[in-house]
Amino acid sequence: MGDMTATPASPSSDKRVLLAAPRGYCAGVDRAVIAVEKALEQYGSPIYVRHEIVHNKYVVQTLEKKGAIFVDETAEVPEGSIVMFSAHGVAPTVHQEAAERKLATIDATCPLVTKVHKEAVRFANEDFDILLIGHEGHEEVIGTSGEAPDHITLVDGPEDVENVTVRDESKVVWLSQTTLSVDETMETVDKLKEKFPKLISPPSDDICYATQNRQTAVKQMGAEADLVIVVGSKNSSNSVRLVEVALGAGAKDAHLVDFADEIDEAWLEGVSTVGVTSGASVPEVLVEGVLEWLAGHGFEDVEIVKAAEESITFSLPKELRRDLRAEAAALHKKQ
Repeated sequence: MGDMTATPASPSSDKRVLLAAPRGYCAGVDRAVIAVEKALEQYGSPIYVRHEIVHNKYVVQTLEKKGAIFVDETAEVPEGSIVMFSAHGVAPTVHQEAAERKLATIDATCPLVTKVHKEAVRFANEDFDILLIGHEGHEEVIGTSGEAPDHITLVDGPEDVENVTVRDESKVVWLSQTTLSVDETMETVDKLKEKFPKLISPPSDDICYATQNRQTAVKQMGAEADLVIVVGSKNSSNSVRLVEVALGAGAKDAHLVDFADEIDEAWLEGVSTVGVTSGASVPEVLVEGVLEWLAGHGFEDVEIVKAAEESITFSLPKELRRDLRAEAAALHKKQ
């Protein structure tokens, strides 16, 4: 115990926070949020955004204050305006609607979602039945399904497998939403393979690097945590999955909060280790708020649980890059 004459340890000395790394913004979200900010600087407000640019309440509110207007459907955007498509991607019909309304479009779809869209188009062109593992009604699933509606069947988890039928069992492939639970998806795939032994897998994993890394970190942390707090919004698929993964990894309790003031002090009863992480659309300022709240309740000791290094970045949407380049060239001429 060391020097017994030292000040007696405060009762909070056994309290600690395990902070997951990586957490928070992925490259696709970072790109999408910066794209809205740059578009507002470049073209002025309003910039219309179809659906939430990323699934985070705070981010949407912040961008609204800067002049972004979020709409549910393309039809709500006044003719001739600028519309941005969210990181989750859109179906080809949405591009057509935008063209009919003479809208200038900026496509902020995450490149890793675009990859899944391209896979869907390719396999549909080869007349495969495509089994898309994902959550019904999620924007990403709607967008991917729209690439080849006649060829795609949604499989919403392992329990959905028994209902799946295909035209030709020798021409079946599975794809997935990018933000799912890795373990649950593989459970679904295993069941599909039992049913369709010739099932083909996508050329590369569809669940994105960020989803996987955040889940890996939570697994490492969850086994030791009495309570896991995931910062994220309820409509954020990858954030909701982190709560499930934490509980699956052995955390005694886990909750999703948008902001620190949503934490219930009752959750801390009998708790000595709190795990903290955040979904891929969550700014770090919200995590800092949670850490401050916990410090105020005796949880000042923070240890990092590191599961991976992330260095991936994506360049801005091409429409924005083109106009930013043109502006830079014009400025250069003036000089």
